[in-house]
Amino acid sequence: MMPTPTRALAADESHRPAVAYCRSGDAMQDQASLIEAHIPGLRRFACALLRGDRQGADDLVQDCLERAVSRWHLRRAEGDVRGWLYTILYNRFLSEKHRQRRRGVPDALMEVAEAELPGVEGGQDWALEHRDLLRAFAALPEEQRSVVLLIGVEDLSYEQAARVLGVPIGTVMSRLSRGRERLRHYMNETSMGTSGAATQS
Repeated sequence: MMPTPTRALAADESHRPAVAYCRSGDAMQDQASLIEAHIPGLRRFACALLRGDRQGADDLVQDCLERAVSRWHLRRAEGDVRGWLYTILYNRFLSEKHRQRRRGVPDALMEVAEAELPGVEGGQDWALEHRDLLRAFAALPEEQRSVVLLIGVEDLSYEQAARVLGVPIGTVMSRLSRGRERLRHYMNETSMGTSGAATQS
């Protein structure tokens, strides 16, 4: 059975980026608490967008947090902090992506190194499935990868994901369906290839 994206894509929270807050007053402490609660999810989202580049993901999250703090006064008081933060991060990702394209920086697929596979229960087979899922996820087009992570891993609603990505709900649903189908197809092909090799040996 294919491992769930939640376990496969969860980032190591021990390396989460730090952001400086002014701790003078209850208001700033509340602000820090509201933001810090979402840092693990922001790291997962950034890591997925950058196809496993942890250093780049930390930089992206740091940029997001700094902008959130500096623009906190512009946020709607009754608004969704989580969705607001994810929107800032995604917009920063798009801006950097466009800047790199103008500079001619290639959008290379970053393979997940086997040496970085986490220790998992279930033996070598589960570890290989884990690796294959990460590779399949990294190979998804960015627009599908974003939707699968926001809804399938971060548990955002269709409406929240649509606001983060700036697209209609129907587009979110379509991208999610295509992304999940690609993952299933990739994992089924990988599974059949592994079974065939085992049979021949």
